[in-house]
Amino acid sequence: MTSTPAPRAAPLWVSIEGINGVGKTSAARAATAMLGARCVLLDELTDSCGTALHGPVIAALTEHGDPFLRTGYPVVETLALLALQVGKAERLAGRDLTGVEVIIEDRGVDSIAVYQAAILCSPRPETSPESVARYVLSAVRRWRRIPDATILLTGDPEECPRRFADRIGRPLTPADLQLLEQIDTLYRKAAADDPGRYVLLEVAGMSREETAGAVGEIVATLMDRQAAHAS
Repeated sequence: MTSTPAPRAAPLWVSIEGINGVGKTSAARAATAMLGARCVLLDELTDSCGTALHGPVIAALTEHGDPFLRTGYPVVETLALLALQVGKAERLAGRDLTGVEVIIEDRGVDSIAVYQAAILCSPRPETSPESVARYVLSAVRRWRRIPDATILLTGDPEECPRRFADRIGRPLTPADLQLLEQIDTLYRKAAADDPGRYVLLEVAGMSREETAGAVGEIVATLMDRQAAHAS
């Protein structure tokens, strides 16, 4: 009698998170290059080509040049970004992932939950952004896979905004800086609430190469752990 082969385990899914300017995109791309064919990189929404729907949505969100994709309609923005995240996962599901052991995602659903919670609650100080972030993340679980692990990069609270401002070509306003500080706080609280999924990596004082190497080591450890658990 012919035995049925065991189903192939899904690749480990790791998202790289952190506030703007912390160096997550450089780290995600460098770590992906280190792992080679064993790894697939999912670019940040604003950096990926996406689909025919993706382009117009990102264009609409970036039309006014706001650094946090704000157009004045935060609920619509949240739903649109979540829809693009779901679409990203759906496109991945249609790919041949033979030989792929890990998926590295540059900003995933954790980012949408944290950033949009801060934005949604900004004019409503009586509302808990932590509760909103948890609600957004809980809701999206119905439609797409949540990362198996999230590496949260934390950096110098003054250097990160400077790097971000240099990248967008203009200084951040006091309100922008306050929002970025709140986002950093929300990330840290999310990590404290879910230590089994989050891995914190303090990168203040690290070069890009050192950050990438540290992220690569964490991903390799997570892969070894998954392999040991599967055997």
